[in-house]
Amino acid sequence: MILEDLAIASGIISVWFSKKENIWVYPTGLINTMVYVYLSFVGDLYGEATVNFYYTIMSLYGWYNWMRKDSSQERLIKITNSSKTELYAELGFFSAMYLVIFVALTFIKNSFAPGAIPWADALASASAFTGMWLMTKKKVNSWVWWIVTNIVSIPLYFIKGYNHTSIYYLVLLVLAVLGLIEWRKKAIINEA
Repeated sequence: MILEDLAIASGIISVWFSKKENIWVYPTGLINTMVYVYLSFVGDLYGEATVNFYYTIMSLYGWYNWMRKDSSQERLIKITNSSKTELYAELGFFSAMYLVIFVALTFIKNSFAPGAIPWADALASASAFTGMWLMTKKKVNSWVWWIVTNIVSIPLYFIKGYNHTSIYYLVLLVLAVLGLIEWRKKAIINEA
């Protein structure tokens, strides 16, 4: 499917830019997210459609946030680890998102989309919501949430017949592990 391949290519490029802390993560990511909103609706993956719409909005915010500089032209936000308070906020955000999405998807499954898989779709979606929120703030833990998202999404998309997307999430899983390693190193430098 041409649209699926376009989304995959732009997504891989976007994650590569993210790993490198390059602002092009956002324009390339917008192509990816808009196509996946459409594909997710077609495949009864309503949680994933919602998360891709959220990615689109957060990409615009992240693009703005990553470009901000102080009076000496230094970036205002740098790659850092989450504080203990931020870790609790991440877990709270994830838990709330999971609960809301799971309940909504269970209703959707029972009402008109028997092909929906609420627990897996909610897990992939809630972890992705959390990862994207942290990515806009350049938090190392964003990669941990992306790893969870990718692990859950590989079989989820395979079951729905999006085989190329399953392989795409496998590639993203590898890039997320590499991104986690690279951002941990940068956080050590930034926090010194």
